[in-house]
Amino acid sequence: MIPDDETLARATRRDLYDLAKRSGIPGRSTLGRDGLAEALRAHRADGDAPTAQRMAAPTSRMESFRELAQQRAAGGMVLLPRLLTDNDRRLHVRQTVREDHSTRIMQGSEETAAKFEKLAASRYSFHRGTCLLFYRDLAGEDALMPTVLALGDVHPENFGVMPSSDNVPIFGVNDFDEAYYAPFTWDIKRGATGFLVAADEAAGLGRKRRRRIARCFVEGYVEGIRTFARDGSEGDHQIRRDNAPKLIRKIFDAAEEERHKWLASDYHDEYGQGFRSSRKLVPVTSRREEFQDLVDRLVREQGIEVPERAGRMRVKDVAIRKGQGTASLGLDRYYVLIEGRRADATDDLILEFKQARRSALAGLVPPSDFAVDGAGERIAHAQSVQLVNGDVFYGGIEFDGRSFMSRERAPYRESIDVEDIGKKDWPGYARICGRSLAHAHSLSDESGRIDHDVEPDILAAMGPVELFVDDMLRYAEEADDRLRRDHEYFVADFELGAFRDVDRAFR
Repeated sequence: MIPDDETLARATRRDLYDLAKRSGIPGRSTLGRDGLAEALRAHRADGDAPTAQRMAAPTSRMESFRELAQQRAAGGMVLLPRLLTDNDRRLHVRQTVREDHSTRIMQGSEETAAKFEKLAASRYSFHRGTCLLFYRDLAGEDALMPTVLALGDVHPENFGVMPSSDNVPIFGVNDFDEAYYAPFTWDIKRGATGFLVAADEAAGLGRKRRRRIARCFVEGYVEGIRTFARDGSEGDHQIRRDNAPKLIRKIFDAAEEERHKWLASDYHDEYGQGFRSSRKLVPVTSRREEFQDLVDRLVREQGIEVPERAGRMRVKDVAIRKGQGTASLGLDRYYVLIEGRRADATDDLILEFKQARRSALAGLVPPSDFAVDGAGERIAHAQSVQLVNGDVFYGGIEFDGRSFMSRERAPYRESIDVEDIGKKDWPGYARICGRSLAHAHSLSDESGRIDHDVEPDILAAMGPVELFVDDMLRYAEEADDRLRRDHEYFVADFELGAFRDVDRAFR
């Protein structure tokens, strides 16, 4: 089905091209954006005209949930989606997942199908890939709690090793795609739920041990906030290999690899002049000049102080990156090969440009005075706030009619894999992650938008610590049980073909 004119007018050339391909429109590769839109209109007119006229854009419940969140934040007694049961809940899960992936479903890409298969195969992957579903259950909640720059998607694999501005590896929160100003409790609730789910699926631990792990995460957060409230050290705190806990030093060790070996084994072609074609990398060398302009604009617009190791920021090659991520699977992602100072290809850099979307928290958080516009810009803002002296190439930029975030890929960029966590290590790792999240939150009043000292407010809002910890754990356990049912609903719908199309209004 060809969508209406308003939807075609909002679509990017890539969206229009994919739609033209599925519709069998000849000569599509030679057409620009306007030409594709006109060809699609003509194709629609040749088909079932009455049906086409009735066809509306994909439905969205965003405004309805924005109103619900505002009513809940104001103290209204509203029906939150988490109170739905049986068939009503199943329909809510289906509609939310469809809406969250509407653009990707309409594109019909292989990666979109791969994402749904991944979500169906694992409850933990389903949790990671359905942030919007999780936060619609929280709409407008905790409005009286202090606001921080929340990470938005806290789970055991969103902590790891990454490059700092000094080009040395540091450990901390490492995924800012969903970051948003929100009550500090939202991150804790999602993180505790993530640890419950991961410790079940990856380690097969029983309910009692999983609750202990989630407790360690929440207690680690409390310990971290207390530390930064007491000594105010958050502005210069970094976890490097020399001061990392023993468990985290293992991640540093796993991430150690010499750059030239990393480039040769994973990326370079046999001459070191471009990317090697593989299942995950598809070179598009013809777009090199286009991406040179993009890189130059990124440096200029973001005010990046280019380090010496990046030479003249000359683009050597460009590749499409396939099959990466869980929540972002199916979104466009490019790797750009930058020539280093030496001409022998041993010190090249790789920049990543990943398509950015609006945060799943947008329109669901209680109203506040803090906000960041844009998608890529919001992600770049979060990284600059939540990491001390983080990656200098983190940024946000508009490109091809969409918003992208940028960052450097490095030989020592390493995320934790829950499959590699020993059963005895789970409590310790959860506690470290809780402290790392506390550090990220405590920076909200350093370089973020919060205009007052946030740590004392958080401690005061917690009240009796044991009661606070119990509140967080009870919510997480309920969310864990709800997720189990939601995943069963999703799998049943997936097997019946529910995610091959989006919800539309036919009136």
